[in-house]
Amino acid sequence: MTEVSGIVVDWGGVLTRSFAEGIAEWAAAEGVDAAEFQAALGRLLGPRAVPGPASRQFHLVERGELPVAEFEATLAALVRRADGSHPVAEGLVERMFAPFTDEPAMVGLLRALRDAGLKVALLSNSWGHTYDRRVWDGLFDAVVISCEVGMRKPEPEIFRHTARLLDRRLEDCVLVDDLGRNVRAARAIGMAAVHHRTAPETALALEPLLAPAGRRALEHLREMPSGH
Repeated sequence: MTEVSGIVVDWGGVLTRSFAEGIAEWAAAEGVDAAEFQAALGRLLGPRAVPGPASRQFHLVERGELPVAEFEATLAALVRRADGSHPVAEGLVERMFAPFTDEPAMVGLLRALRDAGLKVALLSNSWGHTYDRRVWDGLFDAVVISCEVGMRKPEPEIFRHTARLLDRRLEDCVLVDDLGRNVRAARAIGMAAVHHRTAPETALALEPLLAPAGRRALEHLREMPSGH
């Protein structure tokens, strides 16, 4: 088995708190039902989803082919408040992703791996929101945002593009993502992939895949006192 030396990591739900947590906080602030919104997303984008105009809008905005304002109208129409009204469409994407704060354990894990000499890339499907990039300084060798490159996960070419930016072959890279469809797509074209749930679980799954320097970095992380 090839020892991977390139780490390709998702943003929302991996580098940040979980998608469910972020959406729950947004939904509470908007006065909408988080479960209703998650169910609507499942109907549009889940494994049993039937392609249609609404689901196509998600793909288009992720590739940067649809104005964010038009996409926000689609998002706002998916849920209602208790009084039957929809949330305000203008600025909805920014409000939705504001609660997606960085996950310190994952940031620390990635920083340790990069300090050990591994290449690290961020690969994110974006709905056109503004990323808080302050913690990214010195963390990534490459940043790939779907709407900036005109491709989206799980399209194979975006994985190939990211590997090229790291100067690595696909088989030298591992994807860390919280969506099963992206994990499966990466594996189908020769990348290793880890389905992220928590930082400790991801570290455990990465360890046998990594080159020796990466394994030593993870061992060092485990030896650090809690809260270091």
